[in-house]
Amino acid sequence: MSNQDHSRQRPKILVCDDDQNVRFLTRQCLEADDMTVVEAADGLEAIDVFVRERPDLVFLDVEMPGMTGLEVCQRIRKMPQGETIPIMIVTGSDDRKSIDQGFEAGATQYKTKPVNWSLLGRDVQYMLCASNAFNALKRQEDRLRYLAYYDPLTSLPNRRSFNEQLNRILRRSQRHETSAALLFIDLDHFKRINDSIGHARGDRLLVEIAKRLTMELREDDAINYFSDSNAEDEDDSEASTEIARLGGDEFTVVLSDVEKIADIEVVARRILDTLSQPIALQSHNPVVTPSIGIAIYPQDGTDPDALVRNADTAMYVAKAEGRACYRFYDEQMNARAVEQLKMEEELRDAMRNHELELRYQPQVDISNGEVVSMEALVRWKHPKRGMVPPAEFIPVAERTGQIIELGEWVMQEVARHCLYWDSLGLNSFRVCVNISPLQFNQSSLPEWIAQFIKDSGLPPERLELELTESAIMTDAETNIAKLRELKAIGVDLAVDDFGTGYSSLSYLKRFPIDTLKIDQSFVADLDSADGAAIVDAILALSKTLNLRVIAEGIEDQHQLAYLVKKECDLLQGFYFARPIYPEDVPDMLRQNFSEQIREATAG
Repeated sequence: MSNQDHSRQRPKILVCDDDQNVRFLTRQCLEADDMTVVEAADGLEAIDVFVRERPDLVFLDVEMPGMTGLEVCQRIRKMPQGETIPIMIVTGSDDRKSIDQGFEAGATQYKTKPVNWSLLGRDVQYMLCASNAFNALKRQEDRLRYLAYYDPLTSLPNRRSFNEQLNRILRRSQRHETSAALLFIDLDHFKRINDSIGHARGDRLLVEIAKRLTMELREDDAINYFSDSNAEDEDDSEASTEIARLGGDEFTVVLSDVEKIADIEVVARRILDTLSQPIALQSHNPVVTPSIGIAIYPQDGTDPDALVRNADTAMYVAKAEGRACYRFYDEQMNARAVEQLKMEEELRDAMRNHELELRYQPQVDISNGEVVSMEALVRWKHPKRGMVPPAEFIPVAERTGQIIELGEWVMQEVARHCLYWDSLGLNSFRVCVNISPLQFNQSSLPEWIAQFIKDSGLPPERLELELTESAIMTDAETNIAKLRELKAIGVDLAVDDFGTGYSSLSYLKRFPIDTLKIDQSFVADLDSADGAAIVDAILALSKTLNLRVIAEGIEDQHQLAYLVKKECDLLQGFYFARPIYPEDVPDMLRQNFSEQIREATAG
């Protein structure tokens, strides 16, 4: 390694002190510990050297003529490159007020004179190590934020981002008493084109579609990604256009401050024209037309769910009427809402008529191949429809509030089944029960769980409550207290579908949780670099926070091998077993999957 390469790897320390002797001693100590030192004799010079040299740490005397060290510290903290840099301030004052002033100015560490020169190098090294660890976590947090909010293929905001932005735009429209429009775009016959030209070219086609949308709407419309602050700014009257990719070939455009229907039609026609032009993909030039459904706030819906539902309905009408067109929502398109109402009524009858059943899906410990826990899953056996998928009736239950009654029924059934299994002399195991956001928002949930444990006789350690990431992050401070109450009862707590939302690391480490559950969409996407990156980040995060981690949705040997290699604690999915009847649980507990795990990793 050349001297120049070695110098670049050595940490650079900015030493600012008006006493030349102090600077000399500091330089000697730090250079003896293999650090590079740059000096400044006063505050103004320190600012100049900081900007020019970009040091890794600042050693700063407080008492200096002109600009004090505290003022320098404050100035540095206001610079983008100075937000996270470690700053050690040194002063002869050791009273509490002086120390408080130092930390309020932004100091990382406070030292009083005389400085123990023999320990200075070690202290600086510890500060650098802590800073590196923090910056690594920050980079990981930033990466998770990007992956959580942006589509990795097109770089457009994703579904999560779209939902938040639509909420903010509608709140803003309500304050200003203006209209907004949601355009729901679906590409016509995309699957046929994708299958004929290959998925790689199909992805490039989607990238081109995203570029065309962005460029076309950027010409005349301001595309602005709201922040929390300006979303709430009452004086903000500038119109904006939001573009997002929800997934697959679905895109959305949200227009704010709409004055008349004709303005929406102009945008819709521009989208139709630009997306309907041939796209050059090597030897192919496919034409992909869009079908566009449009819903307007407030007449077609005053909340995001209603607006999305109605725009989606209008989009399907556009497809039914020939495709390559746009349609505005109207009440005659409301057949789907009627069907949903019918399902609500039938679900209410189902709970009374004992049509609901529980199934259990095993969770396997990679260390020994044993089934150590089960997830309880609700199934609806409709007398006429047959098995109704949970994806159809669970949202209905959540929207109508029936999820509260349904959740209580699930808990009672779990307790009944556990007590039966215990009577057979089986080894005890955890049962994981999903708690919906509506249930979790009930202030009485901890009291209800405590009473349930007491009345049912189920040991609390047998139960793990699975909470969605978005639910616990809605009001983090309040929810921390609620989670602690639940934890005090003795149950385990898991964050379900982790990674689909966004949890600040500062809050996540304060939540008294035991388990992170990797969402099955990320497991299914392990073949892609971004899917693997999310899984790797979650596994690394769980180890850092000393949390158990489980991956769900494992369906093939490749996924299993990857997760075992990455030391994911628990595994769940069709690869091991589909959800089973309660009476089949004893046989499942006697199975061991060590051989399957060994075969996957050997392959």
